[in-house]
Amino acid sequence: MKISYSWLKEYISINNTPEDISHILTSIGLEVESLEKIEAVKGGLKGVVVGEVLTCEKHPDADKLSVTTVNVGANEPLNIVCGAPNVAAGQKVAVSEGMICAEDELGLGTSHDGIMVLESTATIGMPAAEYFKLEDDYQLEIGLTPNRIDAASHFGVARDLAAFLNLTIPTKAVKPSVDNFKIDSTKLTIPVEVINSEACPRYSGITISNVKVAPSPEWLQKKIRSIGLNPINSIVDVTNFVLHEIGQPLHAFDADRIEGRKVVVRTLPNETTFVTLDEAERKISNEDLMICNTTEGMCIAGVFGGKSSGVTDTTNSIFLESAYFNPVSVRKSAKRHGLNTDASFRFERGTDPNITIWALKRAALLIKEVAGGEISSEIVDVYPNPIENAKVSLSLEYVNRLIGKIIPAETIKKILNGLDIVLTKESNDKFELEIPAYRVDVNREADVVEEILRIYGYNNVEVGNQVSSSLNHTERPSKHKVISLVSDLLTSNGFNETMCNSLTRMAYYNDLETFPTEKTVPILNPLSSDLNGLRQTLLFGGLESVAYNINHKNSDLKFYEFGNCYTFQKENYDVNQALKAYNEELMLAVWLTGDEKSENWHDKPKPISFFSMKTWVNAVFNKLGIKDRISITKEAPADLFEYGLTLSIGKQQVGFMGLVASKICESLDIKNEVFYAELKWDMLFDAAKRQKISLTEISKYPEVRRDLALLIDNSVNFDQLKNLAIETEKKLIKQINLFDVYQGSKLGENKKSYAISFVLQDENKTLTDKQIDKVMNNLIRVFGEKLGAQVR
Repeated sequence: MKISYSWLKEYISINNTPEDISHILTSIGLEVESLEKIEAVKGGLKGVVVGEVLTCEKHPDADKLSVTTVNVGANEPLNIVCGAPNVAAGQKVAVSEGMICAEDELGLGTSHDGIMVLESTATIGMPAAEYFKLEDDYQLEIGLTPNRIDAASHFGVARDLAAFLNLTIPTKAVKPSVDNFKIDSTKLTIPVEVINSEACPRYSGITISNVKVAPSPEWLQKKIRSIGLNPINSIVDVTNFVLHEIGQPLHAFDADRIEGRKVVVRTLPNETTFVTLDEAERKISNEDLMICNTTEGMCIAGVFGGKSSGVTDTTNSIFLESAYFNPVSVRKSAKRHGLNTDASFRFERGTDPNITIWALKRAALLIKEVAGGEISSEIVDVYPNPIENAKVSLSLEYVNRLIGKIIPAETIKKILNGLDIVLTKESNDKFELEIPAYRVDVNREADVVEEILRIYGYNNVEVGNQVSSSLNHTERPSKHKVISLVSDLLTSNGFNETMCNSLTRMAYYNDLETFPTEKTVPILNPLSSDLNGLRQTLLFGGLESVAYNINHKNSDLKFYEFGNCYTFQKENYDVNQALKAYNEELMLAVWLTGDEKSENWHDKPKPISFFSMKTWVNAVFNKLGIKDRISITKEAPADLFEYGLTLSIGKQQVGFMGLVASKICESLDIKNEVFYAELKWDMLFDAAKRQKISLTEISKYPEVRRDLALLIDNSVNFDQLKNLAIETEKKLIKQINLFDVYQGSKLGENKKSYAISFVLQDENKTLTDKQIDKVMNNLIRVFGEKLGAQVR
């Protein structure tokens, strides 16, 4: 939310600098995220001064140029050559760096027909910024939390600011007066019927005739621009002005386009077609509250207006709406149609039901001022069940106990008064309070204490000298420390950690077998169609980050993420134990794409490959001490990968890795190859916990290496050979490594060749050739009998 510093000062008398205001607002719960200086004219007319043309003569060598002398208040006049046709002696002009300026050159207009001639009373040498009375402004951007909608306006911020300043100097935020409001006639009365009063507890309206829709005056346009909006026309600008002034959304209808000259607040049949102001055709739900005429809808209540009833350049009369809508109704409609407007932002969090009439009067007076016209009806106000202010009992003892400091009762009263909280009764240390309806987040005693504390100041509560602590047992090894250990490993090797949203697009899971759509946990009230379910896998969130980086010319990427994934098991659903059907599991994911080694003057770029991914996955297993327990059980799921491997510990699948399927990458507009690994962290951690660390002395007896070249069937994999070798000779084999694979027509159909090294060692003595040959012959025999292997 953007707030203009100069606009803010219209409601509260302050001399504090914008920086001071930023610190104060942040301290009382309205965090100022940025403070930006807004210059009235770009550059602030720095270096431009008022000068007087002393002489003006035609240039001897150019017909369209004049030679002038200009007094700018210096010791000597300036000699300036000017090409403007209207320059003449005796003029007061704006001078910058030896040039007499036109208004477009100064940024004060668009004309370039000639120089800008100033009033004859202008003081020579005066800075132009001072002459034109330029006033710079400051824009404060406030990160408004959802519970503080009462501060979603300039007056709301001024009201909070006044409550704080009032602790030291009597200060009050003052609303503009609407005492001059009066009814000019009743020639255009438009009745209102509210059929759905639950969704619309209060609806107020008035008509204004003979208005002239035109660009707003400069003062109004300046106000609108100061908060980052663009002026539209005099009517719309006034409604936007009042919205950001007081926080009450308004809507103007073209009165001549209201069929039947009646406003009806109701719902419409499901799937009714409605064209909004952005010219989009939308299907209305039978739960959407609509502002209608006697035949059709004109506006989605509290969200967005309709094209057929909006104000245009030819509008002559308007019906002005000021209402209070049910926040839940507005929120559902806004989410249903994917619309997020300034009006819906406020309505869905709760506006002030008691300010609709004041806002109508304020807007009507401003419209008469900027667009002419006359107020042509009485105020219509349909408010069958007035919303009462909340009533709260407050104990001073409770206040002091909760805050941890004794605050004088008079200070508490001053704070409550500044917050418009009325003290209706006082007895001993008990206050009976009435909370204004616009304080939607204050309805309990604890809420009132929070309001008192934020105005009093969190920093004014001293920290005690005693520290209370309790002993607790920490699980060993610490899960968080092990995560940090692996994070440090990856980060120190060039990986960047990413943290993606747990909410995801359910459409990602369409047509997937590994992660079917029916196992996705849906969101009942989704923010949008892109965030309508909980993720089953970390894959898609990371791919979105990959796509974003590639689109910004950053294509060599190494990402990792620790994150929870969620699934719904319909077959486990029991209405009495519903939570059993839902599963949450922590995962570690790694993404690789682009070049592993960048191009340089003596080396070519090295693209990332499957073996790059395998290296880093094995590095994680090594760090956890479980590499020897990991086995490859089958290929990775074909719906996710072009090729890859599934990893297991025993009979438990712990993850997979491989090249992401091209159809998945194409769906996110990724043309590069992306390698991905996803590991079930909880299972890896449990395996690491069970590891027993033992230390042995380095053997003084040498290792011996022997190599075998084996011809085997394509169906035989290295893990089978490795496991069979260890089973055959557990005592002497220390290491087994596959260092070459060959396939070719000379080997025969469905055959391949593995070159495998075996490292042998006896901890107690030096191995003899006879012992070594016996071990190798035994391995050759077992490989042949069990796997049909032949020595090449």
